[in-house]
This record gives sequence, structure tokens and C-alpha cells, in this order.
Amino acid sequence: MRSDIVPGATFPDYELPDHTGVLRRLSELQGEDPMILTLARGHYCPKEHQQHQDLASFQTKIAVAYTQIATIATDEHHTLQEFRASVGAFWPFLSDPGRIVQRDLDIQEYTDPEHDPMIPHTLVLKPGLIVHRVYNGYWFWGRPSLTDLWQDLRQVSSEVRPDWDLATPGLRERWDAGDLSPFHGWNKRGLRETPRAPQHTASADP
Repeated sequence: MRSDIVPGATFPDYELPDHTGVLRRLSELQGEDPMILTLARGHYCPKEHQQHQDLASFQTKIAVAYTQIATIATDEHHTLQEFRASVGAFWPFLSDPGRIVQRDLDIQEYTDPEHDPMIPHTLVLKPGLIVHRVYNGYWFWGRPSLTDLWQDLRQVSSEVRPDWDLATPGLRERWDAGDLSPFHGWNKRGLRETPRAPQHTASADP
């Protein structure tokens, strides 16, 4: 992996066609959320199938945790579609048969001249494509387990979500004042009216 792709660095914002043929940028796919990015050998590799089947079993948790996921592989369009369908993935798969990413990141797997794949890597990215962690998956045990990813994403989310702990001093006061900017999801709605105290009407004794 290129020497500058380290924790704290910004990962390149590659633009590649997805499994439907539409050009997509990584920053567009990520939005404002943490992201899991896999750089995969492709459909031919059983290790890729195992990792991506594991990720597919995890994808409902990824979705409810407001986290994104994407895969880049050197497969041609139709092979990429088969790869995605065969592992039961719902996330975007990006096609790079021209080896743009492989060359740019200096991750040619030179021990497999037949397929000329990328050395597989998995990255956990903070919003803004900021690298949090890089896993080298040339050997399968180098790839992150779902427990590894859970721990990484817990750390990342706690750093980037201002409302991670609702007991944070000052957070309740901002909510009560109608300032929704620290609150994920709510921050898209602008200012909220300051809630009024409940009105209690005293009833007369009979």
C-alpha cells in the first residue's frame, strides 16, 4: 500500500462505474457516515467470497448504524454483478478492470500474474474519507473479523457523532434551545421550536 495511506490521511476519492454501470465517487457513497471499503481480488477468489458473505450477514447492522460500505474489484461489469449477487450483497460494487486503483495505490498482487488482481485490503474510513484503519488481506487472517469492524466503527462513531452520549454536558441544553446541529438526522431539519412546558389544568373539587 502506498506509504501515505495511513491513519489520519485522506483516501483518494476514486470515481468508478458501479454494478449498474453508473459512475460513482467514493465520497458520494460515503456521505457523512463512517465507511467500510474493501479492495477485492474479484469473483474468482474463494477468500473474497468468504469475507463478503460475512459482510453480507452484517449488512443489516451496518444499515441501522448509519454506516456505509463499498467494494472495489478488478472484475468486468457482468462478472462484478455475479460476484455481488453470489454473496448476497446489497451495497455498491465498483468495477476497475483498468487497474486504476491497483496502480495508484501500488497494490499489484505480483504473485498472481494470471489474474493481476489488487492485494486485497479492507479500510475503515471516517467521514471525509479519512483513514481510520487499514487491514492487509493477502492472507485471510489479515482481514478484519466482524468483531474487529464493530470495535473500529464504535470508536469512529464515538469520535464523529456529537450526540454519541446524550449525557454530554451542554447537549440537553442545545436540544431544549432548538439547536439540532449536534444531533444526527435531526441536524438536517434546521431549527426546532423550543418545546413548551406541558400545560396542566387544575380541576375544581366536586
